[in-house]
Amino acid sequence: MWGLIPAAGIGSRIQPLAFSKELLPVGGRYDGKTERPRAVSEYLVDRMLLAGADKICFVISPGKSDIIEYYGGAVGGAMVCYAVQPEPLGLCDSLFRALPLIGPDEEVLIGLPDTVWFPENGLCKLPDRGLSFLCFPVARPELFDAVLADKDGTVREIQVKQEGATSHWIWGAIKMTGAIMRELHALWLTREPRDPYMGTLVNEWLARGGSARAVRAGESYVDVGTLHGYREAIQLLGTRPVRTLLQEEGDTASAPA
Repeated sequence: MWGLIPAAGIGSRIQPLAFSKELLPVGGRYDGKTERPRAVSEYLVDRMLLAGADKICFVISPGKSDIIEYYGGAVGGAMVCYAVQPEPLGLCDSLFRALPLIGPDEEVLIGLPDTVWFPENGLCKLPDRGLSFLCFPVARPELFDAVLADKDGTVREIQVKQEGATSHWIWGAIKMTGAIMRELHALWLTREPRDPYMGTLVNEWLARGGSARAVRAGESYVDVGTLHGYREAIQLLGTRPVRTLLQEEGDTASAPA
């Protein structure tokens, strides 16, 4: 199973930083008896490993060599590789940069590396062999991509940063097969202008007969890409115990040293 992490953004909302926003220290972890700062992207990596990912691909911009230096070639028993997005052309373009690595029968987990969310095992609740969204309740869905779904979880529409969104459930992570990812890519290539957002592309895919599930298993979700979100994340993590590397290894989700 792949864990696909789009990490090519410039992080303009929280700049200036002297490093990639995905390495922003948020909370901590114990290395033996020593507490160390934890990069925000480690939270997503841990959750992907816990869900069974054994291959992680970061999609980075050409200037983000610090992410390569931080994660190297392996983490928590999973292989780590990198794809490059030469220009900042949106989330869809970023994700499809990794498509040549992914087989049609493989499962793919997708998440955003500048977020912190609970429960930690949320990705484990997404079904195999389809397209599904892990959804979280938020107070201001217009800032995110709200997921409008029936009571049985059938997705009707993704409302992309829409004022007056009719659902307070937003997607925070995605699971799909490599075959569905290829279908979405083929559709994306036919659209002009090409979709920068996954939500608008999925809406067209649904209109053409595709199907997706909304799994409302999320409890809390924070976007750490702003200073306000950073403070929210620190507050949220303050209510949770600091994990140790030993605990993480027991969960098959260890953080890099």
